[in-house]
Amino acid sequence: MTISDIISLFSGIALFLFGMTLMGDGLKATSGNKLEPVLFRLTDTPVKGLLLGGGVTTVIQSSSATSVIVMGFVNSGMMKLRQAIPVILGAILGTSITGWIICLSYIEGAGGVSSLLSTTTLTGVVAIIGIFLRLFCKDKGRRHVGDIMMGFAILMFGMSTMSSSVGGLKEQAWFDQLLSTLSNPLLGILAGVMIAVLLQSASAAVGIVQALSVTGSIVFDNALPLLMGISIGAALPVMIASLGTNTGGKRTALSYLVSCALGVMTCASLYYIAETVFSFPFVGMAMTPVRIAIVNTILRMIMIIILFPFVDILEALVCLIIPEKNTKTSNEVSLNDRFIRHPSLAIEQSRLAITRMAEEAHRAVLGSIRLIGAFSDEEFEEVAALEESGDHYEDRLGSFLMKLSGQDLTKRQERESSIFLYTLFDLERLSDHAMNIAECAREIHEKQISFSEEAQREISIISTAVREIMDITMKSFSEKDIKLAAKVEPLEQVIDDTSAEMKLNHIDRLQQGKCSIQQGFAFNDLISDYERISDHCSNIAVALIEICSGSFATHEYLGQVKEEHDDNYDKCYKEYKIRFALHGNE
Repeated sequence: MTISDIISLFSGIALFLFGMTLMGDGLKATSGNKLEPVLFRLTDTPVKGLLLGGGVTTVIQSSSATSVIVMGFVNSGMMKLRQAIPVILGAILGTSITGWIICLSYIEGAGGVSSLLSTTTLTGVVAIIGIFLRLFCKDKGRRHVGDIMMGFAILMFGMSTMSSSVGGLKEQAWFDQLLSTLSNPLLGILAGVMIAVLLQSASAAVGIVQALSVTGSIVFDNALPLLMGISIGAALPVMIASLGTNTGGKRTALSYLVSCALGVMTCASLYYIAETVFSFPFVGMAMTPVRIAIVNTILRMIMIIILFPFVDILEALVCLIIPEKNTKTSNEVSLNDRFIRHPSLAIEQSRLAITRMAEEAHRAVLGSIRLIGAFSDEEFEEVAALEESGDHYEDRLGSFLMKLSGQDLTKRQERESSIFLYTLFDLERLSDHAMNIAECAREIHEKQISFSEEAQREISIISTAVREIMDITMKSFSEKDIKLAAKVEPLEQVIDDTSAEMKLNHIDRLQQGKCSIQQGFAFNDLISDYERISDHCSNIAVALIEICSGSFATHEYLGQVKEEHDDNYDKCYKEYKIRFALHGNE
């Protein structure tokens, strides 16, 4: 093998990889935007996930790309790990289709009409059509098709160049010795892993093996370990893509590696035990590009058949390797900007994020109320962390929703996006008021402020009312329960009335000398924060009601409710007024 052959080999590899990239990018641009929503919506069962994973990978020609898409879903909380694993298994199988496409580069015609089917003719025709579409069509879709065809043509030319450059290897003694070494299963698998890691692509690595097979020196015993190793090494790009993701994203990436590794270990164990017992006659069979494609597909198919029934075990194993972070709260907001170009996915992602924000705001308010009667530094720090998390949610989610507003949204998507932005402020303010209450509770604890028995009873009553309005608001928000949301406004009115009455009662106690000025400051601060919490709960409930009413006019709605009380409002108001009466005789 001369220096010219070596240069030709590497130039062929370069063209092959560039062709694959160009073709893959064209395929993603043509259909990738439609495939992501399909993957998200149609993975409710393992079988659907397996089929969709294989189908999407066949279309975009990359198991890594499919796995990264799914990893994004899990990272953002839109998909569970159990849903993602079948998709990844399908992607492992779907990537074998590239080997069959590569086989087209070895079609030759003897002459006459049959020569029209040769690689040279096919590549030339595809290249001509592709460059025409790329240069002369203004439509983006057709230009992307041109990219696909040009990528295919370059890929074919690269394969032909590689095959021509390695033709002399069969006469080299060192090459025969190398292949003999690769007959060792462990060394062959390690070599396959290295090839896939270097090329960052299983399809490209299989293409290299197919190119080498034209020498006639590669036999089944050499090829199988290489293909096994390639399937494991292909997990590296996915693992790299998981850097910076949350626990769910990392687990998804690891499930690709674990699935391939376990699949290869199982297949290798079964095959080599069986081969020892039965001495298969095809072990020394010379491999061709088509035979490489067949073995690669069968290998991956057997891996999937073995692993698919054990999706739950794969999930448990991955979760064992990467345990959940033992933290009460996290400032990590999982929003993937890639989904902004898919408004339906972005809206769903926003809904999940704002629901988590609501849960944290709920915990913050309830935690701060507990601090009033039983202060602890640990609970105070948790409320502080939740308040900080609320600020982070507002910044990240607000920025995400603003970017989303620049997309082409339907009227309902525009309304939901606006409501999320509106609710976002109220949820953040809830955690702020929770922090105010926690700081007030710390001041009461440190200064040993004690309220009169009457004041303590009143604080207990309004605290119970605030807990209830928080429970009702958050439950109605998370479950989209409009009937439950309608109960928030009458309770908010009762809390306002109770707050006003408590302030008047406090003034009376001050005049009678039952309370001091210092007690009064803490008392009034608590009442003000409680009142503001109920106001924000009212805003959130109204926003939820507006989603179903088809309009977004909060002030008009509230005005109508307060001026024209319906029977349900009056009934709820009277019930709450009796339950939370300060003197028990309302």
